[in-house]
Amino acid sequence: MMTHSNPAGAVRRPFAVAVCSVAVLLALAACGKTDEGKTVGQSVDSGIAKTGQAAKDAGNAMKDATKEAQATGSQASTTMGEKIDDAVITTSVNASFVKDTDLSAIKINVDTKGGVVTLMGPAPTAAAKDKATDLARQVKGVVSVNNQLVVTGS
Repeated sequence: MMTHSNPAGAVRRPFAVAVCSVAVLLALAACGKTDEGKTVGQSVDSGIAKTGQAAKDAGNAMKDATKEAQATGSQASTTMGEKIDDAVITTSVNASFVKDTDLSAIKINVDTKGGVVTLMGPAPTAAAKDKATDLARQVKGVVSVNNQLVVTGS
């Protein structure tokens, strides 16, 4: 069974806190026994005004929490996009090596991070090492190539 993260779920907790805060304010307003010469209607109106302000404050807090959750989700999407792009680059570089007759028989380890491709392993000749760099540079999304291949032949 696959589960999906729900960015809206992150907002439910602040909403519950806001609702509880409003309930507490209502209870406190009802329990305040100082009349200060107010009629019951005036006391109720005052309580309603305080509750309305508390609801506005809770709404603003909820909006802020929503914006924060959306920003966090955007950052996560960006990071995930970079990882996917790096995986695509690595796969494309490996595919270009397989298609090349000089490099297809060689085990070249390809690692990509942030568009920077690192090549490690043996190369039969200096020309094969240079060709691996050229092929890797031609792949879309490659920022640079760090060729650490070791020439093992003549």
